[in-house]
Amino acid sequence: MSLRLRRIVLDGFRKFRTPTVIEGLTDGLNIVIEDNETGKSTLLEALRAAFFVRHNTKNQLAQSYAPHGEAVGPKVEVAFEADGAPWSVSKRFLRGASVEVTGPQGRAQGEDAETRLNTLLGSVKDNSRSGDVASYGALGLLWVAQTEALTVSAPGQIVRDTITSTLEAEVGSIMGGPAYKKVRARVDDQYGAYWTPTGQKRGRQTEARERLERADTAARNTTERLAALERTFTDLETARAKLKVIEREVSDETDAEARRALIASLEIARTAVQILATRRAEQEAASGKVAALEELQRRHLFATDAREKAQAALGDAQTRRHSIGERLLEARQRVADARTSLEDARGARTATKAAVSAGEQLVARQKRAAASRAARVRHAELLELEREHRDAKALADTAIPAMGIAALETNERAVAEARAVLNAGATRISYVGPEGAVLIDGEAITRGERTLTRSTTFSFGKAALTVTPPGAVESAEEALTASKRKLAAALEELGVDDLASARARNELARDATAEMRTLDARIKAVTPADPIIDLVAGPEALKLYMAGLGGEAENAHDDVPDLAALSQALNTAEDQLAKAEGVQESAVDLLRRIEEEDGPLATLEAAVASDLANAQSQIDAAEARPEFATLTETIGSARERAAECAVKLEDAERNATAHEPAAITKKIEVIDARSRTATEARSRLLTEIARLDNTIEIEGGNGLGDRAAAATEEAEAARTAFQRVTLEADTLKLLRDTLDEAHAEISTQFVGPVARRAKRHIERLLPGCELRFSEDLALVSVTRSGLAEECENLSRGTQEQLAVLTRIAFADMLLEQGRPVSLILDDPLVYSDDSRLVESP
Repeated sequence: MSLRLRRIVLDGFRKFRTPTVIEGLTDGLNIVIEDNETGKSTLLEALRAAFFVRHNTKNQLAQSYAPHGEAVGPKVEVAFEADGAPWSVSKRFLRGASVEVTGPQGRAQGEDAETRLNTLLGSVKDNSRSGDVASYGALGLLWVAQTEALTVSAPGQIVRDTITSTLEAEVGSIMGGPAYKKVRARVDDQYGAYWTPTGQKRGRQTEARERLERADTAARNTTERLAALERTFTDLETARAKLKVIEREVSDETDAEARRALIASLEIARTAVQILATRRAEQEAASGKVAALEELQRRHLFATDAREKAQAALGDAQTRRHSIGERLLEARQRVADARTSLEDARGARTATKAAVSAGEQLVARQKRAAASRAARVRHAELLELEREHRDAKALADTAIPAMGIAALETNERAVAEARAVLNAGATRISYVGPEGAVLIDGEAITRGERTLTRSTTFSFGKAALTVTPPGAVESAEEALTASKRKLAAALEELGVDDLASARARNELARDATAEMRTLDARIKAVTPADPIIDLVAGPEALKLYMAGLGGEAENAHDDVPDLAALSQALNTAEDQLAKAEGVQESAVDLLRRIEEEDGPLATLEAAVASDLANAQSQIDAAEARPEFATLTETIGSARERAAECAVKLEDAERNATAHEPAAITKKIEVIDARSRTATEARSRLLTEIARLDNTIEIEGGNGLGDRAAAATEEAEAARTAFQRVTLEADTLKLLRDTLDEAHAEISTQFVGPVARRAKRHIERLLPGCELRFSEDLALVSVTRSGLAEECENLSRGTQEQLAVLTRIAFADMLLEQGRPVSLILDDPLVYSDDSRLVESP
């Protein structure tokens, strides 16, 4: 069944923003030739949208149909013939989406229209939203867009199924037909219950394995609990035997008696330790008293010796300081005299410096007054220059722009040209004779020449003569009048009488502009900076300064001091001050040297006096003690008391050594630890016995033996079921693999007819070639002269032509099946050279 396109209408579809109609399509070959970017590929996309894309979809593909930047509803209308019957389809997308199909059965809209299109064209309704050409059926293979024919590819599943059903009669097999698919679907359903698509176990196999694992775990747990119960009986008997041994040890009185004896010994040892501490304290007190008395005697002797040494040193220091005293007084007087002279010199210099400063200030005021007067003069000059500058600027602003001059020249040239045209076509007359003898248009004519631009009547008494110039003269006169008006308007707008006046005004404006530059330079020259009056450069600064100065003028002083004499007097005062400072420094140095000699002696005298006072203080303190009077006798008595205490201390140490409290305490702790350990062990055994009794009571009533037997039986049953399910899964896998092998073998039988049909067309391009197709009917390789070449390794031009030729072969087989066949190629054979284009069908 052939499908022939007759008329295509696009409105608001991508670049076709206005309604566009393509009609006049005939049977056979129709070729559309246009420049790039004119919409040839868009036309094919519109056909696909009309036939295969659902009208109510709003996916990205449908959104792309709308022209860029416009919110409209793209519309496509196609009139075509299918199997000789007229059909038409009209679709609108996005805004106001609709579809209408008209055919031999009448008109249909909405879903009914979409279903009718799917049935007619053999496309897949469910996949039509995706834009996958494989879902378009036969026309998806035969309507080839740009670049889709650049590689040899397999037809879609719909086309393969159609071709397979066509070839079943030839190969005599059902392995590729509906019966095979029904059997294979059933096997795949059963296979999916046991295996994943990648061959991994799942479903029933996983459930059987999990049941076996759960049963094994339950059996193992019950067996372990039964064995643990049996171990509990043994542990209970062992714990009870240990408890009897511990109770016998606790009831034994041997440790108790030994502990009582050790406690009695501990009390005796503690008493001996207390006596030892007392004797040690007494001995330390006696020894301390002897040491204190001996220390008092030693300090008294030391202080007496120190007092004698300090008295001798003090006398010597006082003698040496007396010899330096007179020199020190004389040096201090010299320092006082030098200080007085220095103060006088400083006062004289200060007075002289003040006189110099006053003179300099007076001179500065004189200079400032002179600078202010000069600024006034420059200010007056500045005002005059600025006035001249304003006048020059006003004159310069009258300059006419170059465009204005050019416009005047253009208008004047137009007037001259119009006048020339008028003169060239007008009639000129010259009258010589008495005035009034001849009338021109009823008025007396005067002597001279005259130009006639329109019809004019001359009267000679009763006779009349009419002169009519050429017709173009009147239009030339109108053009001259218009040019004059335009020139007059331009002159009036610029305020000049004629072009010469405009040029003269521009000359004056140009001279004024040059004069402005000269005046700018002169203004800059009369407004320099003047640091004397803190004036910066520039006219505005000078004006601001004069505004602040007002009408007052600084007065000049005639009595200017002699700054040179004042400077000389200041230098003399500086010299006198320097000399006074030198004398004062010399006197201070002398006083410092004498003080440096006296300083150590004064320090020594003070230190010796301090040592003497300290020694006398220690002697007085020692002699003031009550025991000092009988110090020698008291020291002897204290030494005897210390010897007696030492003897008593030795006796106490021997008694304390005989009874060691630490050793007795350690023995008691050992007995207590043994008793405590036995008690804790007894408590732990009682707890363990109670726990074991309770465990036996609980587990013994649960019927662990019966439960262990039942769990073992369940594990055996689960293992048997797992083996059965595994066998079923392996059987299904083997059956599926066998079907695949058989299908592959039968598929080679389908490929033969396809290859034969394709070879009829391809041999015209590649004579003597052999073709090899894959199971999915894709052309895989071409064999020429015994050499097989993969299609992907062929040149781009050859691949392109093979893709077109194989599609033609598939079109022949689809035509035999009664499928709608229509071949559209968008920019085909772009890689083919001239020779192959000539050889191609």
